[in-house]
Amino acid sequence: MNASSSSTALSLGILSRAPKSYSTRRLVEAAKTRGHSVRVLDTLRFAIDLSSRAPDMQYRGKPLPELDAVIPRIGASITFFGLAVVRQFEQMDVYTPITSNAIANSRDKLRANQILARHDVGLPATAFVRDRADVLPAIERVGGAPVVIKLLEGTQGIGVILAPDVKVAEAVIETLQSTRQNVLLQRFISESKGRDLRAFVIGDQVVAAMRRTAQGDEFRSNVHRGGSAEAVELPDEYRRVAIQSAQIMGLRVAGVDMLESADGPLVMEVNSSPGLEGIEGATGLDIAGAIIDYTVNQVSFPDIDMRQRLSVSANYGVAELHINEGAAVLNDAPTVGDLRELDITVLTLHRDLTVIPNPKDSRPIQADDRLLCFGNLEILKTLVPLRARRRQMPKIQQLDQS
Repeated sequence: MNASSSSTALSLGILSRAPKSYSTRRLVEAAKTRGHSVRVLDTLRFAIDLSSRAPDMQYRGKPLPELDAVIPRIGASITFFGLAVVRQFEQMDVYTPITSNAIANSRDKLRANQILARHDVGLPATAFVRDRADVLPAIERVGGAPVVIKLLEGTQGIGVILAPDVKVAEAVIETLQSTRQNVLLQRFISESKGRDLRAFVIGDQVVAAMRRTAQGDEFRSNVHRGGSAEAVELPDEYRRVAIQSAQIMGLRVAGVDMLESADGPLVMEVNSSPGLEGIEGATGLDIAGAIIDYTVNQVSFPDIDMRQRLSVSANYGVAELHINEGAAVLNDAPTVGDLRELDITVLTLHRDLTVIPNPKDSRPIQADDRLLCFGNLEILKTLVPLRARRRQMPKIQQLDQS
C-alpha cells in the first residue's frame, strides 16, 4: 500500500482522548507525512453551542479552528457525549468517514445484530432476554451450553464470558442483570474456539486482514488479551461479507470480526474504532495512511448514498433492487436494456464482489444481483418483492358439532 500525497493540504482533526496511543500517533504521522495539518482534539473538551441558528462548537473554551475533516476515535466510556460531538461536526458540514449514526449502530451489540440480521449476513445464533424464566429457553434456542454471554457495550474482549453449562450461564446472567447490565446470549462456535478473523474495511475494499489466535486456554482472541495475529488473504466470501457488513452499518472505516465456522463466515462485531497496532503489525501495511488518503479524497468528492434520495423529482426516484431467484424481473426484464424500456436506468450493478457502473443494455440480470436504479417510482415499486410473511396464520378449523 503506497502512500499518496494530495495536491491540496487539508486541516484534519483526530477526536481522541489518548494522544499517545498507537492508533492516534499513527494517524497523526500519516497525515503529516502527506503534508496535511492535523490536531488531536480531546473529545470531552468540546462545548456544543446551540444558542445560534448556525451550528457551532468551542474547544477548550475558545473558538473551534477551521477543520476540513475529523476522524473519530470514540471510546465506549464516552459514547454518549462523543456521539453528540460528531453529530455537531456533521451539522457544521465537516466531513467524517465514521458518522455518528454508524457509531451508535455498531457500538450497541444488540442493535448491530438486529440490523445485520435483516440482510444476507451470517451471524452466530443470538438471543436477548430480560426475565429469568426466559433464560433457559433462550439458551436452548441458540444451541445449548456452552454458551457465550456478552455485555452489550463491551470492547476488546471485556464483558465476554464463556459459560460451560446452563447453571453457570444462569448465575452469570442473574449477576450481570442485578447490576443493570444488559447481556446477549450467543451460540458458541466450537470449531473456531480461540480464533477469529479481522477484516479492515476502508470505503468499499478490504485493505488488510489478519487471523487472531488466543493464548493458551483463553477463548477470546483479542490482541489486547495476549492473542497473536498473522496476516491472511481472505477468501472471496469472507471479503464480501466484511464489505457488506460495514456498508450495512454505514461505516466507511471499520474492523469486521468474523468467525470461521463450518457454514462459512459468521460476523461477530463491526467495530467503528478499530485499533491499528495489531493489523499494521501483522500485515506491515500502512493502514493509517490508507485512512488519511480515503478521508482526504472524500472531502474533495464525497460519496452520496443514493438510496436516501427517495424522491429526486416528481414520480421519479432511486431504489436498490436485490434480485432473488424466481423474481418477476428475471422473466419480465432479463437484461439491463429491458429495464430501460420500462423507464428504469441501472446506475450500478453489484454481482458478488464486482461493481459494474453504467452496465451495458445487453448485460443479463442474474439472481443475487443488486441493482441501484433510477426511474419511475410506480414501476420500481412493482419490481420490489413483497416481504415474506413471518409465518402462515393457522387455518380455522370447522367445529364438529355433531
